[in-house]
Amino acid sequence: MTAIFWGTATLVLAVSLLGGRGDPPADARGPHAPHATSATATATAFASSPVASPTASGSAKARPAGKHLPRSAPTRLRIPDIDVDAPFTDLAVAASGELEAPPPDDTNLVGWFADGASPGERGASIIAGHVDTKISAAVFARLSELEKGDRFEVKRADGRKAEFVVDHAESFAKNDFPDERVYADTDDAQVRLITCAGDYDRKAKDYTENLVVFAHLV
Repeated sequence: MTAIFWGTATLVLAVSLLGGRGDPPADARGPHAPHATSATATATAFASSPVASPTASGSAKARPAGKHLPRSAPTRLRIPDIDVDAPFTDLAVAASGELEAPPPDDTNLVGWFADGASPGERGASIIAGHVDTKISAAVFARLSELEKGDRFEVKRADGRKAEFVVDHAESFAKNDFPDERVYADTDDAQVRLITCAGDYDRKAKDYTENLVVFAHLV
């Protein structure tokens, strides 16, 4: 298991968000929701202060953090290029060690890992959404259309709007998901938009890949 330090306390984060149960609708593009195995993350301690790093003499030297905002819960995600305008729900890690999925009966809802970094806060904030359910396409049905340079915003409970720019997007096989690369802590404020991709495995009732959109605060 890879240890990924987002703060002082770590927990197992095995993401397996299956969305709607059963086969997806014929007209729905993409997957139900994200999945990643053996990822670790912290539940707390996303301090916005500079990180101390040792010098050659052994003393601590402050390392300035990158661009970021204070911690504040997200309230709405807007991605104009793919017609997303959706409220947030909190996602927590269940007793099984898996990140809970957003409710499958609401196709216009995204979830964020509430014990991780909030969007705009220093660190990698995790935002997950379904692409389809048993009845229709869902909020991240067009996530694969995002390209480098596209922008989106997150409205926050403190009244601020955190604007992000897409760096790149990649799809990863679920049985070879790069946990550390996706979930590792960062010195600036970043976001990972995650959903499923690839082929639909009817036997497993799940998709074979995850699509991850990497973005940073501007």
